[in-house]
Amino acid sequence: MIEKKKTMVGAKNTKTPIVHKGGPGGNKFHGEKPKDFKKTWGELIRYCKKYVPAVIVAILCALFGTIVSLVGPEILSQITDIITQGLMTRVDTDAVTRLFVIMLVLYIISWILQFSQHFIMATVTQKLSKGLRKDIVEKTNRLPFSYFDRVSYGDVLSRITNDVDTIGMTLNQSIGMLVSNVTLFFGSLLMMFITNAVMALTAVATSILGFVTMSVIMKFSQKHFSRQQRHLGAINGHVEEIYSGHLVVKAFNAEKSSKEDFQRINRHLRDSAFKASALSGMMQPIMTFIGNLGYVAVCIVGALLAVNGHITFGVIVAFMVYVRLFTNPLSQIAQAFTSMQSTAAASERVFEYLKATEMENESHKTRTLSPENVKGDVEFKNVKFGYTKDKTIIKDFSVKVKAGQKVAIVGPTGAGKTTIVNLLMRFYEINSGDILIDDIPIDTLTRENVHELFCMVLQDTWLFEGTVKENLAYSKEDVTDEEIIKACKAVGIHHFIRTLPHGYDTVLDDKTSLSSGQKQQLTIARAMVENAPLLILDEATSSVDTRTERIIQSAMDELTKNRTSFVIAHRLSTIKNSDLILVLKDGDIDSIGTHEELLSQGGFYAELYNSQFEQD
Repeated sequence: MIEKKKTMVGAKNTKTPIVHKGGPGGNKFHGEKPKDFKKTWGELIRYCKKYVPAVIVAILCALFGTIVSLVGPEILSQITDIITQGLMTRVDTDAVTRLFVIMLVLYIISWILQFSQHFIMATVTQKLSKGLRKDIVEKTNRLPFSYFDRVSYGDVLSRITNDVDTIGMTLNQSIGMLVSNVTLFFGSLLMMFITNAVMALTAVATSILGFVTMSVIMKFSQKHFSRQQRHLGAINGHVEEIYSGHLVVKAFNAEKSSKEDFQRINRHLRDSAFKASALSGMMQPIMTFIGNLGYVAVCIVGALLAVNGHITFGVIVAFMVYVRLFTNPLSQIAQAFTSMQSTAAASERVFEYLKATEMENESHKTRTLSPENVKGDVEFKNVKFGYTKDKTIIKDFSVKVKAGQKVAIVGPTGAGKTTIVNLLMRFYEINSGDILIDDIPIDTLTRENVHELFCMVLQDTWLFEGTVKENLAYSKEDVTDEEIIKACKAVGIHHFIRTLPHGYDTVLDDKTSLSSGQKQQLTIARAMVENAPLLILDEATSSVDTRTERIIQSAMDELTKNRTSFVIAHRLSTIKNSDLILVLKDGDIDSIGTHEELLSQGGFYAELYNSQFEQD
């Protein structure tokens, strides 16, 4: 028996090819305004609300761990003073040992708290990344096919991988870093004022310059981080498109133009990434310079105060540590804000996808058609449809198909043949009119219920990485080996499968060499195993040779018995025995009838048919 595999079954790819010139990765991003990063972070925080308790615990661990570490320099100051005073007499080793043990315990506690913070945040971010990817995949199943007519698959993949990774890394590293360093900054500032106000003011004065510089840099770098994420999605879309059509690129010697397109998109990505990295990269050396300037200033002021007897040497030692604790967070905070900018840009793209308009919610629909009880009557009533509002493809389509009839749909490219099938399967919603199965409008049924009524073979074959048996029993439960073998024998693929290393248990992957015809035979066998009451064949024999076509045609005749079938074919010799032939032209029915009737009329169908048999 075969275990059911749950995944989304897509229709034939009808999306328009990406035009990269002026499209994704083109110049349109250069006039883009900076996004609302506060709003985006607000959305991300709301999304993470179930993890808030764990994040609060992690923040508290980071907070208290940092506070505990701030006590260390004060103890070090006391140790220094004890040793300094003891140089003239005798060093109180017991006091030094006691203070050293206290400081060691405090640093161990600080380490435990910091480790706990990192462990909690690592757990939270991995769960968050898992949740985001799960929501994106579920969202993909709820999006209409029209969405993917506008957005490249590579861009969607970039949101699932790059953007989610960016969010996860920032939450894992930057949040704890930000809390620790903000606490360290203000904590060390407080301890400096408690220790000596004059030296504290000296350190603060040198740091003000750092804050001003950091805010200016962040203002200019925000837009570049947003552009960087969008250009990254564009280049992923281009790469996915080119490599999926690698054979076509080679066949048409389009390597040069493809390379030029890639270089142009990559150049835009490089420019935006360079500007974002260069501006954010300036923060670290600037903060380092300001930190060193703070050291010098504190040393000079501390020396003057010590010479005049206002402070002890231990205060200077403690202050040197506090200055390091005070200035180092500035560069770390700058780095955290840099990561947060990149995360805001990534979050914006992810939430933009999650907020995209979905297909209508059908949870309220209770009417169902059982595949076992469907007769197979199909009717189109005054159907009108266009992929865009301003361009109607199907103008006024009406036809009645009786149960068990084999209906061929023919016509020139662009006449609307595949569109009719897409509407019948409810991959797209009609603009007006009705489509009925057994006198029940399909829009009163759920899409899942409509899909259960059809088995489908597309022109573009699709096999996933799995065994032959799993591919044939795709998404169908309780399929026996006998049913699978019977279907394969019917389409003439059984002998070939037996020659594979492990027969029906052979895993189909990149290493398995299958011809286009063999792949098509497998998808036809898959439709036979599905055994639904209605059948759609969209150019099902387009990739096979004449001998194999005859084998499959015989199998198709067997498959279409007592089953309502819709066959799209350019090769008109394969549909001569159809009960009904619909001839489409310019989105409407030009003529309708059997093969002999249409030939005798001498109309558009006769012209199409005869053109395939004209001799030079």
